[in-house]
Amino acid sequence: MSSKPELSVRQILNMSVGFLGIQFAFGLQNANVSRIFQTLGAHLSQIPALWIAAPLTGLLVQPIIGYASDRTWGRFGRRRPYFLAGAVLTTLALLVMPESPALWFAAVMLWVMDASVNVSMEPFRAFVADQLPTTQRPLGFALQTLFIGVGAVLSSVLPWVLAHFGVSNVAPPGEIPATVRISFYVGGAVLVGAVLWTVLSTREYPPERLLGFSGSPPAQPLTDASRAWRPGLVLLVLGAGGIAVIHRDGLDRPLYLLAGGLVAAGGLFLWLSRARSRGMIRQVMADLYGMPSAMRRLAWVQFFSWFAMFALWIYTTPAVTAVQFGSSNPLSSAYNAGANWVGVLFGAYNGFAVLAALIIPQLARRAGVRWTHVINLAAAAAGLISFVWIRDPRWLLLSMLGVGFGWASILSLPYTLLADNLPAEKMGIYMGIFNFFVVIPQLLAASVLGVLLETFFAGQAVFGLVLGGVSLALAGVCTLRVAEPNAGVLKAASAPQG
Repeated sequence: MSSKPELSVRQILNMSVGFLGIQFAFGLQNANVSRIFQTLGAHLSQIPALWIAAPLTGLLVQPIIGYASDRTWGRFGRRRPYFLAGAVLTTLALLVMPESPALWFAAVMLWVMDASVNVSMEPFRAFVADQLPTTQRPLGFALQTLFIGVGAVLSSVLPWVLAHFGVSNVAPPGEIPATVRISFYVGGAVLVGAVLWTVLSTREYPPERLLGFSGSPPAQPLTDASRAWRPGLVLLVLGAGGIAVIHRDGLDRPLYLLAGGLVAAGGLFLWLSRARSRGMIRQVMADLYGMPSAMRRLAWVQFFSWFAMFALWIYTTPAVTAVQFGSSNPLSSAYNAGANWVGVLFGAYNGFAVLAALIIPQLARRAGVRWTHVINLAAAAAGLISFVWIRDPRWLLLSMLGVGFGWASILSLPYTLLADNLPAEKMGIYMGIFNFFVVIPQLLAASVLGVLLETFFAGQAVFGLVLGGVSLALAGVCTLRVAEPNAGVLKAASAPQG
């Protein structure tokens, strides 16, 4: 067996440029879709339900694309056809979304857009693991994170920049402002251009050569799932019992999402224990049931990390406006000033993540991947918890420094720890399954965070951020259970090559 050759920094950058376009589109979606919904008549209470498309499409699409890309090879390679197909579909959605004539149409377009983004996004993680030797994977995932940060910052500020240059930021009732429409058009062009750059400037190893490289775990036989009925039965009983309690006690409707998810998962595991086919659904469920031990441990790290990030995204605006700006009235000038400052804070943590992406490979080379992740998660936890004590909103920029380093670490180091423990021929499907633990905690957070705040914290949004900080601390503790990559893995992680 031969060793996988190292790539130059320029080659690794070319691999990562496409992520800038993907994140540009994703950033436009995150920053503006709620605004589009409200412009088209959605009530504030409807927004969470309309947004459920984002985690659900990730849950459904990513393992399917991972499974398919593992089995694809043609003149355009293995992963690159999915980059390009997803980019084209996302661009079409970006062009149509701001022209939505009605709320239902915009909701459908969000599903289309998010599904299309996931078609492009999922294979990129496997692409880095396919192309780079173990020594360079921390650098590869860190450069992806750098482009994610750049794309997020640029897409976040684009409507503000357009308004600054005189583009109308208001529109008649039922119409989308020109700043948003033009931003979406620009986003489509950036997405296609960036993905084309990566598709045309990179190459992929044929499957037989990829399997011939040393250092990859051997292929695993089809998992024996005859005992999958045990977790399936537990999940099914818990879910059914939860539905009964929610209905009996009249609990919040979002809890039905959690209980229904448990029932669905339980049913799939029960089916798996009896299934004898070798089709896609059976393969995905069997690989989920038989995950490598390192992946099981990292799943808990991801679970607590993404629970915290969802809390950040949905509670920062009500927390900052109430605590640092002293108003919970959306019609007041103080509230809107606070909401504008939240936009600055979000841009700041993404900007700090760009900085962190340059530093993390150096830190990982010295302290190890595992301890680097623990340190960054601790900084992010302190940043979120500090919101409850800080009163001067300017000092929240310091909080966002910690969040930025944690965010950059979440986007890179778990994948570095994971990739060395996966067989090459299943890299795509396992990366897709791994993203279950990005999506599931977001669905859980959407179901229970509101109930927790009302029950224990009198509905004060700032304690949603505190819960997020505690969750990040738990993610750090779970990271300590994950083995460090083999000695020498990080030796060349941050050194320029060629």
